[in-house]
Amino acid sequence: MSGAPLPEDEAERLQSLRDLKILDTATDERFERITRIVCSVIDIPVAAASLVGKNRQWFKSIQGLPVTETSRDAAFCGYTILSDQPLIVPDATCDSRFYDNPIVTGNPHIRFYAGFPVKASQGQKIGTLCAIDMKPRQSNDKQTAILSDLRFVAKSELNAENTICLALAGC
Repeated sequence: MSGAPLPEDEAERLQSLRDLKILDTATDERFERITRIVCSVIDIPVAAASLVGKNRQWFKSIQGLPVTETSRDAAFCGYTILSDQPLIVPDATCDSRFYDNPIVTGNPHIRFYAGFPVKASQGQKIGTLCAIDMKPRQSNDKQTAILSDLRFVAKSELNAENTICLALAGC
């Protein structure tokens, strides 16, 4: 298994992520609320707001799994940030990018993934809002629209946090 290729704007993307000063920060109810809504409305066991760093994927919020980060090589979200379009994987065991991924072949045995890129204010894709299931499934238009809308809410929250930090502390 090899991870996703790096985005063309990787250096700028990582700088934008550093500028947000959000990695390894405390749990935030704004993001917890977003991931709870994803689980509830889409009826899915796992939802996450992730940030993709240089070597790891860190979860600002995750529902349904007891993890705070994964290696970037194992992260489906590493593929999601390569495009402006969502990444929908109905069955990871049938996808050449993921069939031998350790989080597919072993715990938590991910099968379904729907990820939507989240952009920083400068436009770099720094993370995702994603929905995950341990069984294969199809995503319908309504679910896709809900995830897309909530991804923009997550983007607004990320960028609002950065604006407040800059205004109050000169971050």
